[in-house]
Amino acid sequence: MLGSVLNQLMREEGLETPYNEWRLMEAWPEVVGQGIARFTRSTEIRNRTLFVRLTSSVVRQELMSGRKALAYRLNEHVGAQVIENIVFM
Repeated sequence: MLGSVLNQLMREEGLETPYNEWRLMEAWPEVVGQGIARFTRSTEIRNRTLFVRLTSSVVRQELMSGRKALAYRLNEHVGAQVIENIVFM
């Protein structure tokens, strides 16, 4: 009951999307694993696209091939359709 009231309040106040975006970025290390997360410099979401800055071109290339599946897993982790695409830089 209280959870649904809080969700409705967040939606009405325009806080649901920023909160889900924050949750998705916080989930990055858990979803991709610590091995890949240590090569991540930053993450940012703009226009439903997750931008990930990486320090390894090898990791970047590896992630490029599975980015649709990764976007799906991140959205599933959050329980909402937060992103549609991932750009690795």
